[in-house]
Amino acid sequence: MEFLLSSAIGLLTAGGVYLILRARTYPVVLGLSLLSYATNLFLFATGRLVLDQPPVISTLATGYTDPLPQALVLTAIVISFGMTAVIVVMALRSYLENGSDHVDAPAPDEALP
Repeated sequence: MEFLLSSAIGLLTAGGVYLILRARTYPVVLGLSLLSYATNLFLFATGRLVLDQPPVISTLATGYTDPLPQALVLTAIVISFGMTAVIVVMALRSYLENGSDHVDAPAPDEALP
């Protein structure tokens, strides 16, 4: 199971880095999303997932699962949603101003050599 999870995290990270290095804005947005998914999986896996255990320590429970990684992942999901929305708006603004979705597109007032 650990091999499957680590392979999934590695593939998401590799795909995210590859898409971020593209010269278009839409793949950059997808790459950032893939990197945030990989980070969320990594944070969730650090909590040593335990089945059928309560997240709170009590005198009746024989074991418990750590609730901190779950809270961190929930917070990271909200932050990545907001970050994705901001990046999409910035990419749309860049496309409307430059007429192209290239990341390194020249400004409209600059003459091409």
